[in-house]
Amino acid sequence: MARNRYDVDEELETPFNMENLKNVFVYVRHYKGKMITALLLSALGSIIGLTGPMLMQRAMDVAIPQKNMKLLIDLSLLLAGTILINIGFNAIRTVLVAQVGQNIVHDIRRDLFNHLQVLPFSYYDNRPHGKILVRVVHYVNSVSNALSNGILNFIIEIINIIFIIFFMFRVSPPLAAITVAGLPVVILFILLIKPRQRKAWQEVNNKNSNVNAFVQESIEGARVIESFDRENENDRILGKLLKARKKTWMDAIYISNTVWFTTETVSQIVFSLVYIAGAYWFNPMASFGVLLAMGTYASRFWQPIINLANIYNDFVNAVSYLERIFETMNEPAVIEDKPGAIDLPPIQGAVAFKDVSFGYEPGQTILKHVSFTAKPGESIAIVGPTGAGKTTIVNLISRFYNIESGEVSIDGHSVMDVTIHSLRSQMGIMLQDSFIFSGTIADNIRYGKLDATEEEIEHAAKLLHADEFIRRLPYGYQSEVKERGGGLSQGQKQLLAFARTLLSDPRILVLDEATSSIDTSTEQLVQQGINLLLKGRTSFIIAHRLSTIRDCSRIMYISDGQIQESGTHEELMTKKGLYYKLYMSQYRTQTSEQAEVLAPAEI
Repeated sequence: MARNRYDVDEELETPFNMENLKNVFVYVRHYKGKMITALLLSALGSIIGLTGPMLMQRAMDVAIPQKNMKLLIDLSLLLAGTILINIGFNAIRTVLVAQVGQNIVHDIRRDLFNHLQVLPFSYYDNRPHGKILVRVVHYVNSVSNALSNGILNFIIEIINIIFIIFFMFRVSPPLAAITVAGLPVVILFILLIKPRQRKAWQEVNNKNSNVNAFVQESIEGARVIESFDRENENDRILGKLLKARKKTWMDAIYISNTVWFTTETVSQIVFSLVYIAGAYWFNPMASFGVLLAMGTYASRFWQPIINLANIYNDFVNAVSYLERIFETMNEPAVIEDKPGAIDLPPIQGAVAFKDVSFGYEPGQTILKHVSFTAKPGESIAIVGPTGAGKTTIVNLISRFYNIESGEVSIDGHSVMDVTIHSLRSQMGIMLQDSFIFSGTIADNIRYGKLDATEEEIEHAAKLLHADEFIRRLPYGYQSEVKERGGGLSQGQKQLLAFARTLLSDPRILVLDEATSSIDTSTEQLVQQGINLLLKGRTSFIIAHRLSTIRDCSRIMYISDGQIQESGTHEELMTKKGLYYKLYMSQYRTQTSEQAEVLAPAEI
């Protein structure tokens, strides 16, 4: 899919709407107590602070001309008190808002991460992981201030404007009217610039996402990059991405700054008109105290307007982040418990496919009317050409995808009717990708059973013959494993993943190319452990080495989305059909390779 590239901008599928705005306020409402407290403190501090210019007016027009020192001292003390109270209230408000902001970040990131864990595999197949990661980390951080401090400041600035207008009209209605006259100009400009500004910040987010995706891909593929001497080419690509990001960011900043520039320009013009009108146009001329008070109020009136413009800029930027965050959170889980789903009781392991058809993409059917049954304890090997649908079958048993038609059941219970947790908790799945988490060796094996004892961990490792290489590590089972198993061979990682799966003691065991990265001699030892663990468990085995599945209860040959042949190894070899041809082809290849190895020794 085209969007699964670092150099392709993501199309916004769900623009920010009122429903998303409601979801935003759900997070804010969780902390409404602290928000209301911060709002009241800020409002009280603001109102008390607004009495300052009136105190200065009285000092200039009354106390100083009358040389009333007592009144002047009283007014000065009151002014100092209003300033201190305002500072104190704002300090408390700042702490409360910081706490709310971080709590909101915590809640959104937690919900976003939890939702990512239940999204279908197709969601990750269609997006570079770097573009997903930037939403969880960078975007969530970027919206915290807008959702806490921004909302609070917006309300406070509105309150400030209302009270400033009230105080201005009490001091001088004509000068107050001049001060307010520039407000419609600013509002009109903001409404006109809004669409361009929002689109500009969406472009910035796209470019940031592209850079993040490329950097993460480069880190994960560092060995391949160095092996193929791609450093210079990658530097060129990153330079191109950074240049595109820089351009879009500068364009967005330019548009955002026009809001601030327009507001600042209008405010300075109005500020000047207040002094000019008061000093020259009025008859009689306004007193010095009135001019001082109105100048201060005019400055304070336009400061919240400028602040609102900045809040608006921040909010437009935050909306572009929220669009991506809620786009992910609104992504349907697809694979989820249906209403009324029951817990799957402890299973025996009988698996049945009844006329199952399935495709990953519309119009591309992978499985076509597949039917078979597996009795408890049977080991079913699934073979066939690449893309035939082997992995798809085991994916449907685990319900990693929803079935289009037909039914998959375990012990008579449809996998669509039971809870996903109760289903997968009774299955052990060993996939082709042996993913190893950062942590200790013991932690990685314990991942299959969180309450496992050290003895159980070591027992599982010994069965799979992983204990030998683990003991050779510096700290044995407590040795730290690097991210993605760095420092371990592919075979060692696969042995750990095997032990992790087997430790969970599943009733149904799925082995998808489970021994593909283990050498032949080790595989023979591992096979002994597998044979012990297969007893009493229903197992589905996909193996590229046909020699490892000879003892399976049944072998199914899958081709063109259907079961072409089914039987034991001996039965299928006697039949001399598709399985026979595949087995003999692999046998001849292995024999030829062994001959090439022995040839030099025979000369």
